[in-house]
Amino acid sequence: MEQPVSAAPERKAHSASLWTRILRHRTIYLLMLPGILYFIVFKFGPLWGLLLAFKDYNPYLGFAGSEWTGFGHFAALFSDPNFYTMFRNTLAINLLGLVFNFPVPIVLALMLNEIRHETFKRINQSIVYMPHFLSWVVVASMTYFILSADVGIVNKVIASWGGEPVSFLSRVNAFWAMITAQSVWKEAGWGTIIFLAAMAGVDPQRYEAAVVDGANRWRQIWHITLPAIRPTIVILLVLRLGNMFDVGFEQVLLMMNPLVMSVAEVFDTYSYTRGILQGNVSVGVAVGMFKGIVGLLLIVTANKVVKRLGQEGIY
Repeated sequence: MEQPVSAAPERKAHSASLWTRILRHRTIYLLMLPGILYFIVFKFGPLWGLLLAFKDYNPYLGFAGSEWTGFGHFAALFSDPNFYTMFRNTLAINLLGLVFNFPVPIVLALMLNEIRHETFKRINQSIVYMPHFLSWVVVASMTYFILSADVGIVNKVIASWGGEPVSFLSRVNAFWAMITAQSVWKEAGWGTIIFLAAMAGVDPQRYEAAVVDGANRWRQIWHITLPAIRPTIVILLVLRLGNMFDVGFEQVLLMMNPLVMSVAEVFDTYSYTRGILQGNVSVGVAVGMFKGIVGLLLIVTANKVVKRLGQEGIY
């Protein structure tokens, strides 16, 4: 009768081989170490805090002493009279950002890619990158000095023409457009970096062959450049859909006022108001967890749809 072969020697050999590979490529692993530590400390470590969404957290009792409430905070969130208003505002702002803020960097990258003078191209790239490094406080202040009813440049021009000042910042029907315009101006240039990098990988011989075949610049963009960056566009689109319930908290908080609350209140500001200002941390955690679950469902669904259409998804 044959004796069963022990798997211990095989496991030891595999472990030795693994450590040998690690030692051989130790430089690469050392370069990876800061990124790994970042995700462990700031991404995976805080996940235990999600348990606060199921507790009635009291700072005086601490995490262990606070009572469990189950799904009570989620039930309170869904039954809140402002829930559907926040849902509508969050979805509308993100849809406007998807329609305008997502394609603008692609168009801008195509325009920058067509500049043949390298120095002029780099100067333009630097100019369009600059708004990204401005804080939302600066952007909100600039918007105030441009559009406010009392000191705004636009209203001063209107007054010089004999017109009445317009209170742009307190108009409900202008709030979403203003938020979208701010986001496009601030982030469009920064968003071109990935697309320009993808365009740099296109084989120049393809353009030369297209010129020989008589293709003009528009034909080259349509038949060569855009197909070459299509995988990048698809991946970024899927990732963007996963953030459909994430609105720029600082931007909305700085631009909102009592007159536009009906279109400005979003989940992020609600979480800040209930979780920080009112001291109900568990509600703020529940709101964040709800947003995360919805984002996960959206990104998984979008990835499956993209793969069914013959494109490569993110996994």
